[in-house]
Amino acid sequence: MKNSLMALGALFMLGGVASAQKVAFEEYKLDNGLHVILHNDPSAPTVITSVMYHVGAKDENPERTGFAHFFEHLLFEGTENIKRGEWFKIVTGNGGVNNANTTDDRTYYYEVFPSNNLELGLWMEAERMLHPVINQIGVDTQNEVVKEEKRLRVDNQPYGNFLAEVKKNIFTKHPYRWATIGSMSHLDAATLEEFQAFNKKFYIPNNAVLIVAGDFKNEQAKEWIQKYFGPIKKGAAIKRETFVEEPITQTIKAKFEDANIQIPAIVAAYRTPSMKTRDARVLDMISSILSDGKSSRLYKKIVDDKKMALQIGAFSNNQEDYGSYIIYGLPQAPNTAENILAEIDLEIVKLQTELISEKDLQKLQNKFENQYVNSNSTIDGIADNLASYHLLYGDVNLINTEIEIYHSITREEIRDIAKKYLNPNQRLVLDYVPSKDKAQN
Repeated sequence: MKNSLMALGALFMLGGVASAQKVAFEEYKLDNGLHVILHNDPSAPTVITSVMYHVGAKDENPERTGFAHFFEHLLFEGTENIKRGEWFKIVTGNGGVNNANTTDDRTYYYEVFPSNNLELGLWMEAERMLHPVINQIGVDTQNEVVKEEKRLRVDNQPYGNFLAEVKKNIFTKHPYRWATIGSMSHLDAATLEEFQAFNKKFYIPNNAVLIVAGDFKNEQAKEWIQKYFGPIKKGAAIKRETFVEEPITQTIKAKFEDANIQIPAIVAAYRTPSMKTRDARVLDMISSILSDGKSSRLYKKIVDDKKMALQIGAFSNNQEDYGSYIIYGLPQAPNTAENILAEIDLEIVKLQTELISEKDLQKLQNKFENQYVNSNSTIDGIADNLASYHLLYGDVNLINTEIEIYHSITREEIRDIAKKYLNPNQRLVLDYVPSKDKAQN
């Protein structure tokens, strides 16, 4: 289920805009290991209750991929005290909205209610953790839902397999090598007992963080949190494997045929370090220099000036263990993918050999400052950030201090990190082309 914040827009525009100043929070832990973070903001009469579990696609059995995303759906099926099909009715009937989303690293559930329904939100998330009903009818129902989602968003979507093909080719050992949505054949083959075991292992208080953000009274919230979450038993400690990828030292070449496209794409992808590292943040800045907006180097040169491509872009796919830095372009005839890649490489070499100007550095700093302010400008954004910084980065206060890391990045670092990671022998070059069968039709 896609995390759609548009549904929340009207609600938060009524006054739920948080201060761009330092985000105040309180954190503590229950005896069962559940980490709790409270952020009080009475500027609007709304409150968000969210739980982030440290389980994503990377925690799956290679023969049972797609489980984490499947559970994003399955855990809305109902609980011992919430009948099947009633979850969304309860939320909307009490003036709320809710959703969930999954990545390779974590799964996130949330409800937003008028502030007088905080207790309801806490009870529902505790029910999801303590009393989920995982039976065959729920598994069968959500299996069809996930298959339809895959057909809609991957199989029949132009360039829908783009990221999956990148991951498959630049990771050989790490579970990042498979798509978050997983394999439908794996889900079909899974038994009910396997789903129940996955739930018992990962959806436990000591593998989660609970966020309460918005308009509420702290002491009352703590009382309800203890009442509903305190009795949940601590789960067994989770043993996580460490997967180490060998460095890419020779260009990986791959090809994928997509029946949904008419225009080929050229993709250059580089494996990068964990999002927790300083290097990953420098790569964020490099991505911005190259392709963030129409004034960026790649867009201005290749799309606007030379009109060699219909589209050009670059982004960092930041993740907990490793990341990937991905550049793509759609050639405009008579130009070819090779022409586009050559132009991209010229701009990368320029970054590797020439310092950006002080003016460009200041522009970058301003852009990242603006992004930081925007990410903490709504209650839902703050809740998500608080959960992520605790669960994935191990430091909640990064919500206030991460911008200082970006501010401290120098022109020399940008040059040196481009040299360190963005070399032709360290990447995947993927030809993403129209299907031959379709081309003949």
